[in-house]
Amino acid sequence: MSSHTPERPFFVGYVNRVQAPLIIFSLAATLGILIGMAALSFAIGSNTSDPGDGRFVGGRNNMQQFVGVVQELPYPVLRTAPSEGHPEPRTLMLTAPGKAGLQDRAAQLGDQVVNASGFFLSRGDMDMLQLRGQALVPADEGLTDLQRAFTPAPPVSLGRWRLSGEICDGKCYGGAMRPGTGIAHRACANLCLIGGVPPVFVSTGEVEGTSFFLLADENGGPLPDEFYDLVAIMVQLEGEIERLDDILVFKVDVSQARVF
Repeated sequence: MSSHTPERPFFVGYVNRVQAPLIIFSLAATLGILIGMAALSFAIGSNTSDPGDGRFVGGRNNMQQFVGVVQELPYPVLRTAPSEGHPEPRTLMLTAPGKAGLQDRAAQLGDQVVNASGFFLSRGDMDMLQLRGQALVPADEGLTDLQRAFTPAPPVSLGRWRLSGEICDGKCYGGAMRPGTGIAHRACANLCLIGGVPPVFVSTGEVEGTSFFLLADENGGPLPDEFYDLVAIMVQLEGEIERLDDILVFKVDVSQARVF
């Protein structure tokens, strides 16, 4: 009695015919690869942070106007007075066009009530106002009694924290550039920061629902030059966090930073 083993199908180039099992295998393998690539693309995309929309909020014709008090340190911000549209005080980080801050102008107008106008950069709960030209001037006329008497509230300490994340420039991270984060953006970020754009810390964790912080040194002043080496990489910082109206200020000792 003899046994017969079925022949395994194989492809012969000069025969204009492919065995059915090989067709089924090829189709299944192709479908599996396509599904696997789609799943991998979804996994990579879902774990990538939002690069921001890369534009001014409402476009360049959407000029915003505010009345408030300029605070010079740690970096220029506008402490806005209550208004009909915004009954609660706000703190807006300030920047000039290009890769430039407003330190000189803020030093001239510090603690004065001013009129400010410019375009909004906004990402999540972070807002930055880019002023145009001399759009930061003393508010001598047209003030309400509430605006004229406005005095910014003192900062509120939220205690000492240790956080991990990335140091970015607030302008590009806010939407002026894509993606505005990561090592590929490091040179651009440092040029902005050297020019005076406020640095922000984008944390992997939250404090009172906020994951970004305006950075300052441990005494509440601007950061020392050593921090440029820590931009656009994952670092761990430790220091006191203060609430300034609706933003948080992270006062850190850069010399104690830990690089991952």
